[in-house]
Amino acid sequence: MADSEFLSTRQAAQRLGVSLGTVQNMVENGVLDAWKTAGGHRRIPASSVDNLLAKRRKQISRPGEQGGQLDILIAEDDPTLQKLYQITFDSWKLPITLRIVGDGFEGLLQVGQQMPDILIADLMMPGMDGFEMIKRLRAMPDLSPMDIIVVSAIDGAEVRQRGIPADVTVFGKPIPFHEIKGFVLGRLAARQRI
Repeated sequence: MADSEFLSTRQAAQRLGVSLGTVQNMVENGVLDAWKTAGGHRRIPASSVDNLLAKRRKQISRPGEQGGQLDILIAEDDPTLQKLYQITFDSWKLPITLRIVGDGFEGLLQVGQQMPDILIADLMMPGMDGFEMIKRLRAMPDLSPMDIIVVSAIDGAEVRQRGIPADVTVFGKPIPFHEIKGFVLGRLAARQRI
């Protein structure tokens, strides 16, 4: 195979619009195929990166077509709140698929594998916090159809001052499940009109 058929980790990161660390994690989690050179450098088949991009574009052109389910990703580090989200969302009996991660880095990985219809994020998390995760996600134009909701104990004005974009919905804690349910129902209703 020709050298151009393989990408370095840096080249793959640039093509995907993500960080080096995200690409390394995608390789370790089997999202991207790769092999190591004798010198220990990763080489990623360009076809593996292109397939991931094509999958992302397909999801964007037909958002939420996972069997009619609304895909919701929650990034929250508190195990008690994770369980509360799970129990509450299950009790709604709505056509939703719920994925829960504990930090922003894992959130980026999950979005890279499959873009959710809605991302609900805490801001104060270990490792990569919600501010950094949202900044990186909003820097990728193909992900603009994804709705982002912030649920944080930080004051709304401070959240905006710290760079959360205006298109992100911000709620305070405790988790306002009534408002979130209304948001989800609105998204489901919009899908049925398409």
